[in-house]
Amino acid sequence: MSKPIILCVDDEKVVLKSLKTQLKSAFGNKYAYEMAESPADALELIDEFNDDETMIILIVSDWLMPGMKGDEFLVRVHQKFPNIVKIMLTGQADQNAVQRAFDEANLHRCLHKPWSEEELIETIKTALSL
Repeated sequence: MSKPIILCVDDEKVVLKSLKTQLKSAFGNKYAYEMAESPADALELIDEFNDDETMIILIVSDWLMPGMKGDEFLVRVHQKFPNIVKIMLTGQADQNAVQRAFDEANLHRCLHKPWSEEELIETIKTALSL
């Protein structure tokens, strides 16, 4: 059986690289870490992993991305996969978008950029009840 996956979605490669480094440092090989540079790519990945019966357990998503905002992306994910834990990581989300993600996507938490590594890791640990 393959490892559960933490999926990070952000249109900035430097953010994805930083997230992956921090997650690997905190959780090591307990999880697999997947990165997507757009909500469209992320939705494809989610469907592929679901077809392979590999479980995505948590998504960390930016809000301001080309093509689709993070709240819309998380709502779509929630409609198909309500058990995936969702965290928004943003420097620019408006309050209505954040509230929509809480209301319609069961958002676990919204963190603001620049984030603190401790806050990110603690949020994920709490979300996954480690």
